[in-house]
Amino acid sequence: MDTKKNRRMRMIAAYGLVMPGFLLVMLTVAYPIANSVLRSFRDKATGAFTWENYSYFFLRPTERASILYTLAVVVATVVISMVAAYLLAMYLRFTKTRITKLIGVLYLLPRFIPGLVAIYAMTIIIRDSGVINRISQLFGGNLKIGFMFDPKGVVLMNVWFNIPFAALIITSGLSAIPDSIIEGARDVGAGKWKVFTAMILPLSVRDVFIAATFVFMSNVGSFTTPFFLLGATNPPMLGISLFRQFNSYMDYEKSAALSVIMFLMCSVSAAVYIYTNLKEKDWQK
Repeated sequence: MDTKKNRRMRMIAAYGLVMPGFLLVMLTVAYPIANSVLRSFRDKATGAFTWENYSYFFLRPTERASILYTLAVVVATVVISMVAAYLLAMYLRFTKTRITKLIGVLYLLPRFIPGLVAIYAMTIIIRDSGVINRISQLFGGNLKIGFMFDPKGVVLMNVWFNIPFAALIITSGLSAIPDSIIEGARDVGAGKWKVFTAMILPLSVRDVFIAATFVFMSNVGSFTTPFFLLGATNPPMLGISLFRQFNSYMDYEKSAALSVIMFLMCSVSAAVYIYTNLKEKDWQK
């Protein structure tokens, strides 16, 4: 009897410890999501059920172009960031020099620089009258790389922000690969390329997908970078479009619909993250 009572008391205490965090998550995450979903199906004038808020973004050419434009910028950011981060992670994992140790300390520096400061510094460098242009004038040229008010500038800035984060995840995954596997492959005559394609890449691809998922989700709703580097150019990225719907047009129903669309886009990458995170590593099978 006492054992059952003690077990019940421990269970009540456990639920009591978990409940504050659970209620906080429900209040700050679940409720806003549910409220946005319900509001996205509401007519602004009558409050009746409608699909108009969603059809606005998928049937109007300008809004559809904004979605495709954002996806193009984000996919380019993910691909370039993953390639650069993987190469950096490979260098940090398999090269043991003083320069490697120095790079291993400095490559995380962009994570500690405020976003606005970094973007302002980048605009000084890449604008038509910026640092690159002035250096070219010293040699008799007039180089204008044209990255301001252009998606290439947004991709460049996004890559600068995301390479350290992605490299950190991938380096951690590469460090988890036992050296004995690589040494065993070399002992049986495998060359560097064979070791990479047959051993290192398959065992680290899971971490690449995880890093790509976070980079994708963090850039879908990006606002600060496109706001400063693209200005009022059209089509706008989704973060700018959402800001206009909410702040300029005060159309909260369409803002909710666009938020749900962005949430669903991120959910696709989140599903990839969950799948890859739950999948057992090949070398552990």
